Amino acid sequence: MEYDYLIKFLALGDSGVGKTSFLYQYTDSSFNSRFISTVGIDFREKRLIYQAKGRSYRVHLQLWDTAGQERFRSLTTAFYRDAMGFILIFDLTNEQSFLEIRNWINQLRIHAYCDTPDIVLCGNKADLEDRRVVSEWKAREFAELNGLPYLETSAATGQNVSRSIETLLERVMIRMETAVDSAMLPTHRDNFRNPLRVGLNTNYSAQKCSC
Repeated sequence: MEYDYLIKFLALGDSGVGKTSFLYQYTDSSFNSRFISTVGIDFREKRLIYQAKGRSYRVHLQLWDTAGQERFRSLTTAFYRDAMGFILIFDLTNEQSFLEIRNWINQLRIHAYCDTPDIVLCGNKADLEDRRVVSEWKAREFAELNGLPYLETSAATGQNVSRSIETLLERVMIRMETAVDSAMLPTHRDNFRNPLRVGLNTNYSAQKCSC
């Protein structure tokens, strides 16, 4: 099937927060309770229809799954600049994974295609309410301070998983539309191509966003 846009999203967060299960739930509507640590990077794919202003666009999503362990950071940061949006995940039952979110955001500001990339923050494992250690108000306060949409998700039940991806897709599509409409396409950053200018699966030269 042909598509109008190839959109690449990257799932980030500490090891064990449920990134792989989150993406499998979104693409396959399935959950495997067995923990398998991602080595390096992997990806899932999904086709969908995005509707805006009375028009429909065929979108091919590539959902990249990254390893959370420190030893893989240098490998995974190489993929940051080619991603158009980021799903940043922490574990509601693991306070350290929440505290590390600030470091992940700092990494994105350094390595992503621009200083303010589109990010959706997800507090995962919402189904394990009896083991929760990160309160909703605390997570929402952090998200608001950093200008991020926040959703509590469950890879096990599917709670807000699709909504998280849809929220990120909408933000990315609006950013692309705004850039094209205003003719304010991003300026040059190193020698990477700008992911926000990838429409109809076309490659363009690298640019930095006007954000």
